[in-house]
Amino acid sequence: MGSRKVKFGIVVYPGTNCDMDTHYVIKEVAGEEAQYLWHEDLDLKGSQVVVLPGGFSYGDYLRSGAIARFSPIMKKIKKFAEKGGLIIGICNGFQILLESGLLPGAMLRNRGLRFICSFEELLVENDETPFTLLYTKGERLRMPIAHIDGNYFAEIDVLSELERERRIVFRYINNPNGSAHDLAGIISKKGNVFGLMPHPERASEALLGSADGLRVFLSAAKYVRES
Repeated sequence: MGSRKVKFGIVVYPGTNCDMDTHYVIKEVAGEEAQYLWHEDLDLKGSQVVVLPGGFSYGDYLRSGAIARFSPIMKKIKKFAEKGGLIIGICNGFQILLESGLLPGAMLRNRGLRFICSFEELLVENDETPFTLLYTKGERLRMPIAHIDGNYFAEIDVLSELERERRIVFRYINNPNGSAHDLAGIISKKGNVFGLMPHPERASEALLGSADGLRVFLSAAKYVRES
């Protein structure tokens, strides 16, 4: 018998557009279980890892992720986080995690005030998180970004804390958006909530130009199985 499959729940908001990509990668490429969670759901349906995918939740009205923080499912997601459940926020999902207070800081408009869609090189800063167990510190990765609000901002003391506690997981090699400390992905204090602007689901098969992102999902599954 093979290893038991880990159940991933993918949250869908009005305006989400990376949910199907994420579902496909988790189920067909990573070989795990995947299910959709609607923004009005009040049950995570047994999900062991929750993914907030990219897109434009609620049309990104007001601010990116600002309205999604009030969605009914966020109450369950916050409780899930408090209990140590694994959460991955990708692009708009990262913005939602920031707006909801599950991660510190905020996203500003990109330096240059333009939407950026490009492959970027990333540096692995921390390979000891539940999401990077299959990476190596110092490894260079290639993943795409697609955003206009990806310029990470936080107060100096917050940035110092992130550095000191090794909570910066990925950094940009050539910072495309002005993000403070070249930050591309961070984790929460407890280490169970991960937000990143690059799209690992769009870099999970060599056919797409890179398979470097697949290990984010494989690492999370490995962590759950071994916990």
